[in-house]
Amino acid sequence: MSLNVEHHEPRVLPSEKPIRLLDNAGHALRGRETGGFELPPVERLLDLYRRMVIARRFDVQVTALTKQGRLATYPSAFGQEACEIGVVSAITADDWLFPTYRDSIALLTRGLEPGEILQSFRGDWHNGWDQHAHRTAAMATPLATQALHAVGLAHAARLRNDPIVTLTYLGDGATSEGDSHEAFNFAAVWQTPTVFLVQNNQFAISTPIARQTHATTLADKAVGYGMPGYHVDGNDVAAMFAVATAAVDRARSGGGPTLIEGLTYRIESHTNSDDPTRYRAARDVEHWKRRDPIERLEKYLVSEGALTDDIRADITEAGEALAGRTRDAMSETPELDPLELFDHVYATPRPALAEQRAALEAELAAHAGQAREEVAAR
Repeated sequence: MSLNVEHHEPRVLPSEKPIRLLDNAGHALRGRETGGFELPPVERLLDLYRRMVIARRFDVQVTALTKQGRLATYPSAFGQEACEIGVVSAITADDWLFPTYRDSIALLTRGLEPGEILQSFRGDWHNGWDQHAHRTAAMATPLATQALHAVGLAHAARLRNDPIVTLTYLGDGATSEGDSHEAFNFAAVWQTPTVFLVQNNQFAISTPIARQTHATTLADKAVGYGMPGYHVDGNDVAAMFAVATAAVDRARSGGGPTLIEGLTYRIESHTNSDDPTRYRAARDVEHWKRRDPIERLEKYLVSEGALTDDIRADITEAGEALAGRTRDAMSETPELDPLELFDHVYATPRPALAEQRAALEAELAAHAGQAREEVAAR
């Protein structure tokens, strides 16, 4: 008996040196460092700059609100704007995004409002937006589970001849999870139109990348699954957008999945409950602050005469307006119904769940009656 074995073209390992189109000083690069990718048009780069600046203003505002106690927790993406925004800007409104808990600014770029994005961080709802309307899944807190969802939806779309692409974000720590392996493998075997973005910010909470993998780069993992992998400077939004655009185009045309590693750094703590001084040196943080993705692009745009004082003022005004809307949204007192815990769990409620709901309803009614009696007694 003979086996029908499909032969694949040999895969080339991703470059150890990350792909860059702009250096740290904002100069356009040519040659091997670019990986064969071209610098996007200046109009596109100006739009990406605008999105990054506004997103950072949002991030800073939300961090301040967390310190004031108006949110329970918040995982900042300060310093990771090029990864977040460069890649999400490569998909269309019809494509699907599957984010993690750290990807608030990607959702913002996707068109979601601050109040929708932050509901889960304040403890109001697990998800504050219509996922189908925004083509954006809920932010996943369990590591890598959303990657399987992205692959599953992409596979289903292909079966329906729906020409969409799914994009999912992962952290470096998530690549150590079995769910990532399953997602990468299924995507490659089924050739789903999926783009995996691994934001390698070098720490899975307090675990450094050297304790997670012995691979030279996380993009190397793609080769074993039979899909392209790209190791990209995650603080170069031009490179992130160019590589992501090529990956999205490839996926949409039937070329299958791609893994993109964006090498970046988490400037803020993991969340407001974390103390990063216990596991990383201040000098390393300062080193990465000098590689700021916004400043790098700004230098290039200024050198091209594309970033004027009027444009800066307009961007600043838009950022402040967004910060104001964010403060207003988090100042509103939500009207919460504890019984909503049981909504949307099953299409047809199970008896055990119905019993739990009835028990909670009775308990709430008893507390309400007791409160009324105490008020009357006064």
